[in-house]
Amino acid sequence: MLYPRIIPSLLVHNNGLVKTVRFKDPRYVGDPINAVKILNEKEVDELIVLDIDATTYKREPDYKMIENLAFECRMPLCYGGGIKTVSQAQRIFSLGVEKIAISSAATESPDIISAIAERVGNQSVVVVLDVRKKLAGDKYEIWTHNGTKNTGRDCTKFAVEAQKAGAGEIVINSIDDDGMMKGYDRQLILSIREVLNIPMTVLGGAGSLDDMGSLIKEHGIIGTAAGSLFVFKGRFRAVLINYPTPSEKEGLLKHYFLNNWE
Repeated sequence: MLYPRIIPSLLVHNNGLVKTVRFKDPRYVGDPINAVKILNEKEVDELIVLDIDATTYKREPDYKMIENLAFECRMPLCYGGGIKTVSQAQRIFSLGVEKIAISSAATESPDIISAIAERVGNQSVVVVLDVRKKLAGDKYEIWTHNGTKNTGRDCTKFAVEAQKAGAGEIVINSIDDDGMMKGYDRQLILSIREVLNIPMTVLGGAGSLDDMGSLIKEHGIIGTAAGSLFVFKGRFRAVLINYPTPSEKEGLLKHYFLNNWE
């Protein structure tokens, strides 16, 4: 059976691993390959790696870096950053990546979702929606290019459109909560969860395993992703790549998902 996933999300900037706060002020936290090696030992469920430079600077995906990551990675790997075409997606899959994530390309031309899904399968196509709440009302809009470009698209409506186009998974990333470690935006999650029948992963705001556990308790099969939680430790945010131990993870899922644990 399917289980909830606990997923580290790593950001690559200037060839290094960084963490941002509300998509700004990237702080260097280490080498991406070294982080993957550490996470291998911790037996993580899945890993998301996002190159935050590629689209902003109109660059091709860094295929050599992707190849190195995929070679080291012993868990399912989802890569995003700079993917605009079917041929780029196919080349990345050929390097050993299990899922590709598209964002700005999807909002600019939703047909790219269908085109890639037809070649590699729906289950391998992830659409990442970076969203920010509108100043007035309770709607959320999609932003691209590291949160600098407002597409004007309604997040909930586009999530449905992406699902219909063939996306196998939607990642909802809250710009307002990125790096804040004060908990997920429950209103945002609920609004998207209600309209999807494909896997959903949420990112932005997790400050503790309890934040993830309560989300699993509320929504069941869901991907709970985090960046800061898995690269910082303690109140002074010392850099330390971490992940729940097998016993911590089992305890978390048993407590919040007991009826479906086998």
